[in-house]
Amino acid sequence: MGGLAMLEPRLDGPETKGDVCWTHSGSRRKRDPMPLYRLTVNGQPREATADADTPLLYVLRNDFELNGPKFGCGLGQCGSCTVLLDGQPLRSCQMPVSQVGDKPVTTLDGLGAPDALHPLQKAFIDEQAMQCGYCINGMIMTAKALLDSNPEAGGPEIRAALEGNLCRCGSHNRIMRAIERAAREMAR
Repeated sequence: MGGLAMLEPRLDGPETKGDVCWTHSGSRRKRDPMPLYRLTVNGQPREATADADTPLLYVLRNDFELNGPKFGCGLGQCGSCTVLLDGQPLRSCQMPVSQVGDKPVTTLDGLGAPDALHPLQKAFIDEQAMQCGYCINGMIMTAKALLDSNPEAGGPEIRAALEGNLCRCGSHNRIMRAIERAAREMAR
């Protein structure tokens, strides 16, 4: 090495320090400033500075400290990162923050408050519909979108909506009961 500082190659991009960027080839250049994104999250205006391809999930968890959406597979296949974008369920690990635009984002953190739970949150607690809890964010957010669009959804519709959400603990029957209970409660 002879006193030379060597840069280890990285798969996720150039080495950075301050406003200087060291590329994989070892050259140095001024780092481009990251854009500012203005989002509406859980009804509140929020701002974050991030690279355009940063997943929405990372901004929600790291910048806004919202811990409802979870990092599961990182491939959009498990559902633990599900949020509602303009009322529709979306895998936030696959959505670049730059594509959110002016559509409102709702996370599990924004559904209710500890002293005023959303009927889905209350039903999941009452039915003891979680074990490890990792899938619950996706289950609740997907169920919220379903019940908002079809308040009278029953077993077959609920199963179809949850098809892309994985639960490794096997709590499916209790999850189904919780969603059916919440649907009844919301219909009152």
